Amino acid sequence: MPSADSAIPFIDFSEFGDGTSEAAKRIGTQLYTACRDVGFLYIVGHGIPQESIDGIFDMSKRFFALPYDVKMTAPHPKEAWHHRGYSGIGVEQVSQMVFDDDKIEEMRGKGADFKESYDMGSEDSHKCPNVWLEDKYLPGLRSTCLGFQETCKKLESKVLKALALGMPGVPENFFEEYHSGYDNQLRFLHYPSAPRKVFDSGEKGRIAAHTDFGTCTFLFQDDCGGLEVESPHNPGTFLPAPPVHGAIVFNIGDFLMRWSNDELKSTLHRVRAPPPRADDGEMTRERYSIPYFCSADPERVIDALPGTYSETRPKKYAPITSREYITMRMNATYAKY
Repeated sequence: MPSADSAIPFIDFSEFGDGTSEAAKRIGTQLYTACRDVGFLYIVGHGIPQESIDGIFDMSKRFFALPYDVKMTAPHPKEAWHHRGYSGIGVEQVSQMVFDDDKIEEMRGKGADFKESYDMGSEDSHKCPNVWLEDKYLPGLRSTCLGFQETCKKLESKVLKALALGMPGVPENFFEEYHSGYDNQLRFLHYPSAPRKVFDSGEKGRIAAHTDFGTCTFLFQDDCGGLEVESPHNPGTFLPAPPVHGAIVFNIGDFLMRWSNDELKSTLHRVRAPPPRADDGEMTRERYSIPYFCSADPERVIDALPGTYSETRPKKYAPITSREYITMRMNATYAKY
């Protein structure tokens, strides 16, 4: 369990129901406070059965266990913004708002992301169609992933309703009309085992410090560990966000931070080599995680949320569509070899 000084709160949604009770309003207030002050939290009582979570992790492990040549039959397109398909180990370098090509090349030279990934989304997305493996290679991949996305979308709707309930001035169903789900993304991540010394020396990295760029993220972790979150009280200091059985990690993205006129907090986080266990020896353990990224519908124009601006607190940002913002962030965050 996280230590008492981890500063990452827990919020229990088990009594949220349909969002009309006093308990739901209390949960909404707790959620809003956590998103404003920390930007990261653990959600428990979320209603997703553990067998569903176990099933999607099993599918992820089966996918990454396939031969490289098979995985490459569903490759990530060359465009960084078309975030679908498979990316091999070392192909993707995560950066934080870096646009300069020379700087990106310098980053690739040391501490490259030692991971592989597979991305997918809604079948209704016209801009980013999915890149599926043929069913003969991994039967059930498509149906399992699409089913889990539907499950996550229901949780997204519940949590965004709770956030609206807790935010002063925001109508309770405000976010629903902006989030149909067809631009969301599910990601399989695998961090292979490697000698610990390559991480200690900086030769290899997991994922460098960054913020997410959509509305919000739900993260499912295995029991390996390695996720760290910047302290809300001590910038530059990162705190462990260890896996907690039955809990989902939730965080705010930059788009929602902008939408809230910077009232809500999009927090830096990173993935490091997992903390060593007595039986690890010189090798790190491999790690699996599955984030579900939530984005507003691409063509919807957003402006500062009701209640987040006034004569004494002017709007900081011009209106923008989700597509414009996400494309800009995709190109600045994901650099391809």
